[in-house]
Amino acid sequence: MRLILFIALWLPIAVFAQDYSRQITEFRQQQAESMTKDQYGPIRANQIQFLNYFAPDTGSIVRAEVELLIDQPVFSMPTYDGTSNPYKRYAVLHFQWQGQPVTLTAYQSVALFQNPAYQDHLFLPFLDETNGADTYEGGRYIDLSIKDIKNGTVQIDFNRAYNPYCAYSNGYRCPQPPRENSLPIAILAGEKKYTGPKNERNVNPSTSKTFDEQEKQLINSGDDDSIMYVYQTTNPQDLAVLTKPSDDIRYDDPLLDKLADRMLKTVQDPKHPGVGIAGPQVGINKNVIWVQRLDKTGAPFEFYVNPKILWRSELKRTGPEGCLSIPDRKEDVLRSYAIRLQHIDRKGEVKEELIEGFTAVIFQHEVDHLYGILFPDRIEETETERYIPLADKIHFSIEKGTIIP
Repeated sequence: MRLILFIALWLPIAVFAQDYSRQITEFRQQQAESMTKDQYGPIRANQIQFLNYFAPDTGSIVRAEVELLIDQPVFSMPTYDGTSNPYKRYAVLHFQWQGQPVTLTAYQSVALFQNPAYQDHLFLPFLDETNGADTYEGGRYIDLSIKDIKNGTVQIDFNRAYNPYCAYSNGYRCPQPPRENSLPIAILAGEKKYTGPKNERNVNPSTSKTFDEQEKQLINSGDDDSIMYVYQTTNPQDLAVLTKPSDDIRYDDPLLDKLADRMLKTVQDPKHPGVGIAGPQVGINKNVIWVQRLDKTGAPFEFYVNPKILWRSELKRTGPEGCLSIPDRKEDVLRSYAIRLQHIDRKGEVKEELIEGFTAVIFQHEVDHLYGILFPDRIEETETERYIPLADKIHFSIEKGTIIP
């Protein structure tokens, strides 16, 4: 009789475990297929073999109490490409993991929230004791929904934890899990470390846009030699443009040459000269910049279409920065000493180069504009980080007579 009772109790549990394991396997297969569906994904079809996972385990599903957070300010969550994305803290999730009380914070993406399809999406990035050994060193993500919150609780399934695209390929803007989501425990569930070759993100020209009607009017509001109005942070309407992320522009757009000419005249205006200027600074939310190449003979200005910084050195340098859009302010900013830049030339070909020194700083400043990031934002970010000064360990020198910016 006891054996029959045991079998009667065990059988439904075993069937549930099998069904659940099949669900998780299908979930992982769908994710892998979505990443390899075209040539612009983070991995290639023949690299699926390098994806690794912990075995599905129903013990890695927890029920968390939801502490809703009201009137939270927007903050910048740093990304692994050196930029940041705007988020809001939505709720603190309290749960037990193997008898130990822990918490995670769920976030809402400010950018995604404007899309009706993502209004209920909650982003749960986290770090734990497995990072760098069993799992990707940059942390993992879980997707939740506000609709999943029932009676003040929500289910967190760590079997569905997945790697950011940055685990597989360079060139993506993957959010770094905030410190408050760094767990002092090992989560042996979800996706493991990717063991395949690291890819470079392919440029998808089909995602580039043309100028909208308002931008066309701004570009055509003067002739090729006329200076454009430089947007200012002191004007609320201007600030909205300066803090809005920009889009890639078609390299062959017929108005691109005229915009380039007018932007060059603007940055070389004798009344307010600069060493660089970005599209948003003249009201154009498209990914275009002018940079003075102080690292080249004659220090020429050069125009760049859809520039992306693929890599930034861990070695930093501090130097004074100002901005044509921020009047009467100049402060020291911490920037990477070297970067690897990618951009599209006027023939539509992808170009890359390594840039160092003060010219790399100019590029970082101008590319930040394309993401709606201003240099005071960078100062605020570095105030919360700790850096080791190397002035007494590394000595730089340049040839006597060289112009120092």
